[in-house]
Parts: sequence; structure tokens; C-alpha cells
Amino acid sequence: MASSDHTVGFEPADRLAQDHESVRRRFWIKFKQVVARLPFAEDLLAAYYCAFDKETPRHVQAALLGAVAYFILPFDFVPDMLPLLGFTDDAAVLATALRMVSSHITQEHRDAARVALKRGIDAAEAVD
Repeated sequence: MASSDHTVGFEPADRLAQDHESVRRRFWIKFKQVVARLPFAEDLLAAYYCAFDKETPRHVQAALLGAVAYFILPFDFVPDMLPLLGFTDDAAVLATALRMVSSHITQEHRDAARVALKRGIDAAEAVD
């Protein structure tokens, strides 16, 4: 197995993760569209806040930005429009990234995500 085999299928997310402003803009557009259907919305928002925290180490930012980029891509392994199954691959990618870097997602990131969801998405985007 070649050393890059573990990234097969994730190249578009890797490329998108390099463009932070595009990730920010596209994240909020997609998040607003699907937040009501996401059982992992709070974790996704906490990962987003951690990824853009200036105190977060670069390697952690890269892992989380890759997971967030995978979430916002219009195409992935399981199309997001499929009922019940649509976000399972997004959740799996996010869960893997969270497990890898969980010690860097602080209580402040989680609190910010919880508050943002309570306040409403438009307010959360304005704070970002």
C-alpha cells in the first residue's frame, strides 16, 4: 500500500482546506441549509471554531479544516440529500478528526458552539 493511499477520495477537501476564506463562506452557507438535520451540529461548530482559533496548532487546524471542507463539498461518498444516510460519511470524517485532535478542542470552543446554536446561525456567523 502506497503511503498516500489513505487520502484517496479526500483530495478535493484537501485542496479546499487550503483556502480559508472559501471554507468560512461555504461553511456558513451549507450549515444554514442543513443545521436542522445534523445530529452532530454542535461538534461540527466546535471543530470549526477550533480550526480558526489562532491558538490552535497548525497540524490541528489542517486536520479540522480538512473535515470541515469535506462537510461543505457538494459531492462526497454518500450524497447529503439522501434521507438518514446523507450525512453519515460527513459525521464519520468529523468524528475521526475530532478523535485525532480532541485535546485541542477546548471548553471555550464547545461553549461558543452551544451559544451559537442557541442564538441562531445568523448571529453565530456575524461573530465569526
